[in-house]
Amino acid sequence: MSTSLTETLLAPLAGNPLAGLAQADDLWLRYRTGNVPQTEVVQTSAESLGAVDWDVVIGGGTLGVLLAAGLAQRGWRVALIERGVLRGRDQEWNISRRELGELVSLGLLTEAELEQVIASEYNPARIQFGEGDPLWVREVLNVGVDPVALLEILKQKFLAAGGKLLENTAFAGAVVHPDGVRVNAGPGFTTRLMVDAMGHFSPVARQARGTQRPDAVCLVVGTCAEGFPHNDSGDLIVSFTPIQKQCQYFWEAFPARDGRTTYLFTYVDADPRRLSLTELFEDYWRLLPEYQQVSLDDLTVKRALFGFFPCYRHSPLRYPWGRTLAVGDSSGLQSPLSFGGFGAMVRHLQRLTQGIHEALTSDCLGANALGQLQPYQPNLSVTWLFQKSMSVGMDHPLPDQRINTLLSTIFADMAGLGDATLKPFLQDVVQFPALAKTLLVTGFRHPALVANIIPQVGLPTLLDWLRHYGSLAGYSALAPLLQAIQPAADALSPVQRYYIHRWIEALSYGSGQDYHG
Repeated sequence: MSTSLTETLLAPLAGNPLAGLAQADDLWLRYRTGNVPQTEVVQTSAESLGAVDWDVVIGGGTLGVLLAAGLAQRGWRVALIERGVLRGRDQEWNISRRELGELVSLGLLTEAELEQVIASEYNPARIQFGEGDPLWVREVLNVGVDPVALLEILKQKFLAAGGKLLENTAFAGAVVHPDGVRVNAGPGFTTRLMVDAMGHFSPVARQARGTQRPDAVCLVVGTCAEGFPHNDSGDLIVSFTPIQKQCQYFWEAFPARDGRTTYLFTYVDADPRRLSLTELFEDYWRLLPEYQQVSLDDLTVKRALFGFFPCYRHSPLRYPWGRTLAVGDSSGLQSPLSFGGFGAMVRHLQRLTQGIHEALTSDCLGANALGQLQPYQPNLSVTWLFQKSMSVGMDHPLPDQRINTLLSTIFADMAGLGDATLKPFLQDVVQFPALAKTLLVTGFRHPALVANIIPQVGLPTLLDWLRHYGSLAGYSALAPLLQAIQPAADALSPVQRYYIHRWIEALSYGSGQDYHG
């Protein structure tokens, strides 16, 4: 049997990425064949616990430490459990300076520490589809954060504020009582609230979703390597190939501290016939030389990157048990166009930190009360139509350049409307005025192109999108009015304040008005 390029190029790397790729492919096969093992890690009990050890126990340290540090600095007793060592990976997290500045606003980083955790920075970034003209944008995903440095700073601040960190401590289950949660991990904990920050494949989230299959999946493979021609620019999203294997391939590229990071990704459904991550990696190697104008022989691969990100229309996820809350990727709190992760967590960090603080203060810890921290957000729901228009059904062939032509046209129209329209969308924020103007311009200039979308996405998807589009319009109209009455909430009881603050946040975030360019 001949050796594949993936085996040849990844075998020398530390950490046995080939074994990790095989494990990821096995899980992806289970997801698309409906074979995901069901979990029963959360149980309930009618007995009272009495006094508990902690106010909050957070499972999943990599992103959970962001929330843990913020809550500990507010005086809450917080324990953080991490199944491995809380260190962070070597691969940089890309974000903009504006978004990263939220950590300074929340008191988690000083300005000096912010500069310390920035490993790389570049401008501009390219957007291009097929033979369309490239668009260039600045200050979008152009900062590479060193996760190791960031997590070390946050870990020390968390410990200094009285938090407790348990590394190499796997979450094994939890029992929800009327007055608290018994968390089975390490020596065991009792807490008023358990927060799940364990990611897309959290066993708690898997139990809550049951047999539900993902409505969409983003497949991603890539590497960080040395040997590329010098290039100080990046690619946010680029496509230079036609539809193949019932997929449209997209690329990202970022200058990194120790080379250049390149990703190949595609949006698909969970059809059993979909390609594996290993097959996608072979296409990555095949297409990379043309994409980056480089020979594979000139590259020294430093790290391999791969995974799949399931997305569910029923998101964000509300846990049914009370005293339990999903945050970050566990909750699905990102659009189906986004990889989630660090950027999505930072965007909602202020809202979640303040909301959990108020929930603990007012003892609003039941399932319905905590559900207010995971509100319906129409500005994310409307992006399902965009995801559908960027993917190809297994039994619905499209012209080879259909998606490239569509995206090239729409992005050109958005760019023509200015940064106020384009930049929020590129950072996973959809706002009604920008979306309405884009639809109006594109529909007027390219009616035939717009008409082609209907058979591609299907009438049910379009009708569902219209519902969310109407909600986005309503949220956008109401958000400023409710924010104007926020000062009056100070005269209300703690419980009343909790609910009205969550309502205001739902309207603000759900309309994208939390974004400030």
